[in-house]
Amino acid sequence: MQFNFLETIDNLITALIYLLISFVLFFIGKKVYQLVHKSINIDDELVKKDNLAFSFANVGYYIALIIVISAVYSGDGIVHIVDDLIEVGIYGLLSIVLLNISIVISDKLILRKFSIKEEIIRDQNVGVGVLEGAICIANALVIYGVIVENHDNFIEILILWVISQFVLWLVSIVYNLITPYDIHEHIKNDNVAVGIGFSGAIIAVANLIRFGAQMEADSWILVGENFLLETGIGLVMLPLARFLTDKILLPKRKLTDEIVNQEKPNIGAAIIEAFSYIGGSILICLSFS
Repeated sequence: MQFNFLETIDNLITALIYLLISFVLFFIGKKVYQLVHKSINIDDELVKKDNLAFSFANVGYYIALIIVISAVYSGDGIVHIVDDLIEVGIYGLLSIVLLNISIVISDKLILRKFSIKEEIIRDQNVGVGVLEGAICIANALVIYGVIVENHDNFIEILILWVISQFVLWLVSIVYNLITPYDIHEHIKNDNVAVGIGFSGAIIAVANLIRFGAQMEADSWILVGENFLLETGIGLVMLPLARFLTDKILLPKRKLTDEIVNQEKPNIGAAIIEAFSYIGGSILICLSFS
């Protein structure tokens, strides 16, 4: 293949333009986060107070920003750079707005039994910080799924996004039902292990929602079927994955005993539990691809 200097320079300039736009969108997303949390001094929490709980929550949001920004670049490629940049700007801003609204909704529904701000800022509850970061990432995965295949269809994006918020809330209810303990009570009591396990469940089902929203469909009926199929699989997967964690990944220990029935909760066991949920969701997506 013959080297084309002009084409290489053109590709490099185009890449730099998109990189600049990405940084601008990330900066806007950071400012929106600061606006939503204007009562929190982010620099003080991260540097002066060494607040690990807030660090988890904050980094989770930054990871979520990267995910939703990447969604606007997933398409049919560049047709005309000006038109493409306009579309990237519009859907990038929409993704940022939806992400921040989603986090507020999830905090009110999923973590409704305690104050997020008090737990993370005042008590520096690492379990809540991990879970808040996971909620950010989960909502970003959902937004990625509903946007990447639905460019130029705001109504479809909004409908799927609203449904996904309900599903994530449903996940929190199902997860609390399959665990022999009250997850909210233990998370509020600074049990980091419970927060990690719950985080894995939230991200796993969100990944399945993302996959369901991305599956190609020619009608709303098929879109709904795909969405419900993956959501249903996700809800069934949670108790199954927890059972398999006990029987295969931790055959000589009871997961509940390791996480809540000992003086020092086993964070390592909780990480394995979270892995089983997320790993299971990835394998399910691969099997349907």
